[in-house]
Amino acid sequence: MDVTKDDILALLSEVKDPEIPVLDVVEMGIVRDVRLEGDTLHVDITPTYSGCPAMQTITEEITRTLRARGFPKVEVHTVFREAWTTDWMTEAAREKLRAYGIAPPPPVEETHPGLIPLTTIATPKPVPCPFCGSEDTRLTSAFGATACKSLHYCNACQQPFEHFKAL
Repeated sequence: MDVTKDDILALLSEVKDPEIPVLDVVEMGIVRDVRLEGDTLHVDITPTYSGCPAMQTITEEITRTLRARGFPKVEVHTVFREAWTTDWMTEAAREKLRAYGIAPPPPVEETHPGLIPLTTIATPKPVPCPFCGSEDTRLTSAFGATACKSLHYCNACQQPFEHFKAL
């Protein structure tokens, strides 16, 4: 079978994140590597966090999708050695989050610029509302529907929204 890495990544872009169905696993940066060794297609994935409950579903969907497209032997490997970061998300993924009503994460450097002295307590930077763009927002809960999101409220347009945390 004459297939390129880009061909396989295009197939994997059909696999959606079960928790945020407007995003696929490639644009989220979950798929780290793909390689064809003999007749076995290997896919390396990194969870968005080590306890992510969606990983089993994602693994099953990757396997199902690739088998349906002519790859009978698929092995999905979970790789933890470099922790996933929201910086691996594509700009297209961030825009899809915003359009879906979830405030996308800022670059990690903006939220975690290095070591933070314990004596420094700064006011957190406001999260822009994905609906109207206002920064007149407030945190209502540190955790949303999943641990990787927080809940916020926009005082300008009076809409609640989730924010995908920078990790």
